[in-house]
Amino acid sequence: MEAEKWGRRIRAFRKLKGFTQERLAKELGISVSILGEIERGNRFPSEQLIQQIAERLNISVKELAPPQLEE
Repeated sequence: MEAEKWGRRIRAFRKLKGFTQERLAKELGISVSILGEIERGNRFPSEQLIQQIAERLNISVKELAPPQLEE
């Protein structure tokens, strides 16, 4: 399940960078419930949202991507 892998990576980096779900969701212009669904793997983020998340967390999309997707 690719959505679950992305969600776990987003959650891990969000916590590592000291963001709460509320703060990151607000900065991204999405609801906390949508971010929660993404982090749980119930919703796949769009390419645009992945880019925005990476920018907010000050990491590259490649760093954020699950390892098997980098190949």
